[in-house]
Amino acid sequence: MNSRLRVVIADDERPARSFLAALLRSFEDVVIVAEAESGKDAVAAIERERPDLALLDLQMPELDGIGVVRMLKKGQMPLIAFVTAYDEYAVRAFEINAVDYLLKPVDKTRLREAINRAQERIEHAEIVSEQSGRVDAAIAAYESAARMPRLERVPVRKRDEIFIVPVTQIASIVAEGELLYLTTLKNERHAITYRLKDLEARLDPNQFIRLGRGTLANLDAIVKLNVMPGGTHVALLSNGQKLQVSRLQSRIIRERLLKL
Repeated sequence: MNSRLRVVIADDERPARSFLAALLRSFEDVVIVAEAESGKDAVAAIERERPDLALLDLQMPELDGIGVVRMLKKGQMPLIAFVTAYDEYAVRAFEINAVDYLLKPVDKTRLREAINRAQERIEHAEIVSEQSGRVDAAIAAYESAARMPRLERVPVRKRDEIFIVPVTQIASIVAEGELLYLTTLKNERHAITYRLKDLEARLDPNQFIRLGRGTLANLDAIVKLNVMPGGTHVALLSNGQKLQVSRLQSRIIRERLLKL
Protein backbone atom coordinates (compact mmCIF):
# COMPACT_ATOMS: atom_id res chain seq x y z
CA MET A 1 0.00 0.00 0.00
CA ASN A 2 1.26 3.48 -0.86
CA SER A 3 -0.86 5.43 1.60
CA ARG A 4 -0.75 4.89 5.31
CA LEU A 5 -3.59 3.21 7.19
CA ARG A 6 -5.59 5.89 8.99
CA VAL A 7 -6.57 4.76 12.50
CA VAL A 8 -8.78 6.05 15.33
CA ILE A 9 -8.27 4.59 18.80
CA ALA A 10 -10.79 4.79 21.65
CA ASP A 11 -10.14 3.82 25.27
CA ASP A 12 -11.30 5.59 28.43
CA GLU A 13 -8.12 4.61 30.30
CA ARG A 14 -5.26 6.95 29.42
CA PRO A 15 -2.40 4.44 30.09
CA ALA A 16 -4.01 1.81 27.83
CA ARG A 17 -4.67 4.40 25.14
CA SER A 18 -1.11 5.75 25.34
CA PHE A 19 0.37 2.24 25.16
CA LEU A 20 -1.69 1.37 22.08
CA ALA A 21 -0.80 4.68 20.44
CA ALA A 22 2.91 4.08 21.06
CA LEU A 23 2.71 0.65 19.41
CA LEU A 24 0.89 2.08 16.40
CA ARG A 25 3.44 4.89 15.99
CA SER A 26 6.17 2.27 15.65
CA PHE A 27 4.58 1.18 12.35
CA GLU A 28 5.60 3.39 9.42
CA ASP A 29 2.54 2.47 7.38
CA VAL A 30 0.06 3.64 10.05
CA VAL A 31 -1.07 7.12 11.07
CA ILE A 32 -3.25 7.86 14.11
CA VAL A 33 -5.80 10.46 13.00
CA ALA A 34 -7.61 10.75 16.36
CA GLU A 35 -7.62 9.45 19.92
CA ALA A 36 -10.86 9.28 21.90
CA GLU A 37 -11.30 8.89 25.65
CA SER A 38 -15.02 8.08 25.49
CA GLY A 39 -17.55 6.43 23.22
CA LYS A 40 -19.11 9.80 22.38
CA ASP A 41 -15.72 11.18 21.34
CA ALA A 42 -15.09 8.06 19.27
CA VAL A 43 -18.30 8.51 17.27
CA ALA A 44 -17.44 12.17 16.60
CA ALA A 45 -13.84 11.32 15.63
CA ILE A 46 -14.85 8.51 13.26
CA GLU A 47 -17.45 10.68 11.51
CA ARG A 48 -15.04 13.61 11.29
CA GLU A 49 -11.91 11.75 10.19
CA ARG A 50 -13.39 8.85 8.20
CA PRO A 51 -10.54 6.47 9.25
CA ASP A 52 -9.76 3.14 7.63
CA LEU A 53 -9.75 1.35 10.98
CA ALA A 54 -11.19 2.01 14.44
CA LEU A 55 -9.71 0.26 17.48
CA LEU A 56 -12.52 0.38 20.04
CA ASP A 57 -12.28 -0.56 23.69
CA LEU A 58 -15.16 -2.96 24.30
CA GLN A 59 -15.65 -1.78 27.90
CA MET A 60 -16.16 1.98 28.24
CA PRO A 61 -18.62 3.74 30.56
CA GLU A 62 -21.89 5.16 29.17
CA LEU A 63 -21.13 4.31 25.54
CA ASP A 64 -18.96 1.21 25.01
CA GLY A 65 -17.38 -0.11 21.83
CA ILE A 66 -20.59 -1.84 20.79
CA GLY A 67 -22.54 1.35 21.48
CA VAL A 68 -20.15 3.26 19.23
CA VAL A 69 -20.84 0.86 16.36
CA ARG A 70 -24.59 1.25 16.89
CA MET A 71 -24.31 5.04 16.74
CA LEU A 72 -22.46 5.06 13.42
CA LYS A 73 -24.33 5.42 10.16
CA LYS A 74 -23.73 2.29 8.10
CA GLY A 75 -22.05 4.18 5.28
CA GLN A 76 -19.58 5.77 7.69
CA MET A 77 -18.41 2.62 9.46
CA PRO A 78 -14.70 1.92 9.09
CA LEU A 79 -13.14 -1.49 9.63
CA ILE A 80 -13.61 -2.34 13.31
CA ALA A 81 -11.33 -4.13 15.76
CA PHE A 82 -12.46 -4.40 19.37
CA VAL A 83 -9.93 -4.17 22.17
CA THR A 84 -10.88 -6.08 25.30
CA ALA A 85 -9.69 -7.71 28.47
CA TYR A 86 -10.23 -11.44 28.07
CA ASP A 87 -13.93 -12.19 27.65
CA GLU A 88 -14.74 -15.70 26.42
CA TYR A 89 -18.13 -14.69 24.99
CA ALA A 90 -16.69 -11.73 23.07
CA VAL A 91 -13.72 -13.72 21.77
CA ARG A 92 -15.97 -16.53 20.55
CA ALA A 93 -18.45 -14.14 18.90
CA PHE A 94 -15.70 -12.16 17.16
CA GLU A 95 -13.85 -15.26 15.94
CA ILE A 96 -16.95 -16.95 14.57
CA ASN A 97 -17.96 -13.81 12.66
CA ALA A 98 -14.42 -12.86 11.48
CA VAL A 99 -14.39 -9.60 13.40
CA ASP A 100 -10.93 -8.62 14.55
CA TYR A 101 -10.13 -8.15 18.23
CA LEU A 102 -7.10 -7.50 20.41
CA LEU A 103 -6.67 -8.73 23.96
CA LYS A 104 -5.27 -6.41 26.62
CA PRO A 105 -2.43 -5.87 27.19
CA VAL A 106 -2.08 -5.54 23.43
CA ASP A 107 0.81 -7.48 21.92
CA LYS A 108 2.78 -5.72 19.15
CA THR A 109 2.90 -8.80 16.92
CA ARG A 110 -0.84 -9.35 17.25
CA LEU A 111 -1.50 -5.66 16.53
CA ARG A 112 0.64 -5.95 13.39
CA GLU A 113 -1.53 -8.87 12.27
CA ALA A 114 -4.67 -6.78 12.76
CA ILE A 115 -3.15 -3.93 10.75
CA ASN A 116 -2.15 -6.33 7.95
CA ARG A 117 -5.64 -7.81 7.90
CA ALA A 118 -7.21 -4.36 7.65
CA GLN A 119 -4.88 -3.42 4.79
CA GLU A 120 -5.75 -6.62 2.92
CA ARG A 121 -9.45 -5.95 3.27
CA ILE A 122 -9.02 -2.41 1.95
CA GLU A 123 -6.85 -3.60 -0.95
CA HIS A 124 -9.52 -6.12 -1.90
CA ALA A 125 -12.12 -3.34 -1.71
CA GLU A 126 -14.25 -5.22 0.76
CA ILE A 127 -17.82 -3.99 0.59
CA VAL A 128 -18.84 -1.88 3.61
CA SER A 129 -22.07 -3.88 3.96
CA GLU A 130 -20.04 -7.09 4.38
CA GLN A 131 -18.03 -5.57 7.21
CA SER A 132 -21.18 -4.08 8.76
CA GLY A 133 -23.00 -7.40 8.57
CA ARG A 134 -20.13 -9.26 10.21
CA VAL A 135 -19.91 -6.76 13.08
CA ASP A 136 -23.69 -6.80 13.60
CA ALA A 137 -23.68 -10.60 13.70
CA ALA A 138 -20.79 -10.65 16.18
CA ILE A 139 -22.54 -8.17 18.48
CA ALA A 140 -25.79 -10.16 18.36
CA ALA A 141 -23.93 -13.40 19.14
CA TYR A 142 -22.02 -11.77 21.99
CA GLU A 143 -25.07 -10.21 23.60
CA SER A 144 -27.10 -13.42 23.38
CA ALA A 145 -24.31 -15.52 24.91
CA ALA A 146 -23.01 -13.15 27.57
CA ARG A 147 -24.89 -12.31 30.72
CA MET A 148 -25.13 -8.65 29.90
CA PRO A 149 -25.48 -6.31 32.90
CA ARG A 150 -28.74 -4.49 33.48
CA LEU A 151 -28.93 -1.26 31.53
CA GLU A 152 -28.75 1.91 33.58
CA ARG A 153 -28.56 4.35 30.68
CA VAL A 154 -29.54 4.31 27.01
CA PRO A 155 -27.46 6.33 24.50
CA VAL A 156 -29.64 8.22 22.04
CA ARG A 157 -28.47 9.93 18.89
CA LYS A 158 -29.98 13.22 17.68
CA ARG A 159 -28.23 14.64 14.63
CA ASP A 160 -24.62 15.22 15.69
CA GLU A 161 -25.19 14.81 19.43
CA ILE A 162 -25.48 11.77 21.67
CA PHE A 163 -27.68 12.02 24.75
CA ILE A 164 -27.57 9.61 27.67
CA VAL A 165 -31.07 8.80 28.97
CA PRO A 166 -31.23 7.18 32.43
CA VAL A 167 -33.43 4.07 32.38
CA THR A 168 -35.26 5.36 35.47
CA GLN A 169 -36.47 8.32 33.37
CA ILE A 170 -38.03 6.15 30.64
CA ALA A 171 -41.82 5.89 30.82
CA SER A 172 -42.40 3.68 27.78
CA ILE A 173 -40.70 1.97 24.85
CA VAL A 174 -42.73 1.40 21.70
CA ALA A 175 -41.63 -0.42 18.54
CA GLU A 176 -42.59 1.23 15.26
CA GLY A 177 -41.15 -0.34 12.14
CA GLU A 178 -37.35 -0.58 12.38
CA LEU A 179 -37.12 1.86 15.29
CA LEU A 180 -37.87 1.93 18.99
CA TYR A 181 -39.30 5.10 20.47
CA LEU A 182 -38.43 5.90 24.07
CA THR A 183 -40.72 8.36 25.82
CA THR A 184 -39.47 9.82 29.08
CA LEU A 185 -41.37 10.80 32.20
CA LYS A 186 -41.02 14.40 30.96
CA ASN A 187 -42.63 13.34 27.66
CA GLU A 188 -39.44 13.65 25.61
CA ARG A 189 -39.40 11.24 22.67
CA HIS A 190 -36.24 9.59 21.34
CA ALA A 191 -35.71 7.10 18.52
CA ILE A 192 -33.10 4.32 18.69
CA THR A 193 -32.16 1.43 16.42
CA TYR A 194 -32.49 -1.65 18.61
CA ARG A 195 -34.63 -4.76 18.80
CA LEU A 196 -37.27 -4.64 21.52
CA LYS A 197 -36.58 -8.15 22.78
CA ASP A 198 -32.84 -7.39 23.08
CA LEU A 199 -33.53 -4.21 25.04
CA GLU A 200 -36.11 -5.94 27.23
CA ALA A 201 -33.54 -8.63 28.14
CA ARG A 202 -31.31 -5.94 29.63
CA LEU A 203 -34.01 -4.11 31.57
CA ASP A 204 -35.09 -4.98 35.12
CA PRO A 205 -38.23 -7.15 34.81
CA ASN A 206 -39.39 -5.76 38.14
CA GLN A 207 -39.33 -2.27 36.62
CA PHE A 208 -40.57 -2.76 33.04
CA ILE A 209 -43.54 -4.79 31.85
CA ARG A 210 -44.87 -5.74 28.43
CA LEU A 211 -48.17 -4.11 27.55
CA GLY A 212 -48.33 -5.74 24.14
CA ARG A 213 -46.17 -7.25 21.43
CA GLY A 214 -44.39 -3.99 20.67
CA THR A 215 -44.74 -2.04 23.92
CA LEU A 216 -42.91 -1.88 27.26
CA ALA A 217 -43.86 0.42 30.13
CA ASN A 218 -42.21 1.49 33.36
CA LEU A 219 -44.41 0.10 36.13
CA ASP A 220 -43.81 3.17 38.27
CA ALA A 221 -45.17 5.37 35.47
CA ILE A 222 -48.55 3.56 35.23
CA VAL A 223 -51.08 5.62 37.18
CA LYS A 224 -54.38 4.23 35.89
CA LEU A 225 -55.83 1.28 33.99
CA ASN A 226 -59.03 1.72 32.03
CA VAL A 227 -61.02 -1.46 31.39
CA MET A 228 -61.99 -1.89 27.74
CA PRO A 229 -64.44 -4.28 26.05
CA GLY A 230 -63.11 -7.80 25.46
CA GLY A 231 -60.95 -7.96 28.57
CA THR A 232 -58.27 -5.52 27.44
CA HIS A 233 -57.09 -2.34 29.14
CA VAL A 234 -55.64 1.05 28.30
CA ALA A 235 -52.79 2.13 30.55
CA LEU A 236 -52.54 5.82 31.45
CA LEU A 237 -48.99 6.91 32.25
CA SER A 238 -47.87 9.78 34.46
CA ASN A 239 -46.60 11.66 31.38
CA GLY A 240 -50.07 11.55 29.81
CA GLN A 241 -49.43 8.67 27.42
CA LYS A 242 -52.25 6.22 26.77
CA LEU A 243 -51.08 2.76 25.73
CA GLN A 244 -53.14 -0.20 24.62
CA VAL A 245 -52.70 -3.35 26.70
CA SER A 246 -53.22 -6.71 24.95
CA ARG A 247 -55.64 -9.28 26.34
CA LEU A 248 -52.85 -11.59 27.49
CA GLN A 249 -50.86 -8.80 29.13
CA SER A 250 -54.02 -7.38 30.70
CA ARG A 251 -54.33 -10.62 32.65
CA ILE A 252 -50.68 -10.41 33.76
CA ILE A 253 -51.00 -6.75 34.74
CA ARG A 254 -54.12 -7.47 36.78
CA GLU A 255 -52.11 -10.05 38.69
CA ARG A 256 -49.21 -7.65 39.31
CA LEU A 257 -50.91 -4.31 39.80
CA LEU A 258 -54.48 -4.88 40.88
CA LYS A 259 -53.99 -7.34 43.71
CA LEU A 260 -52.93 -6.33 47.20
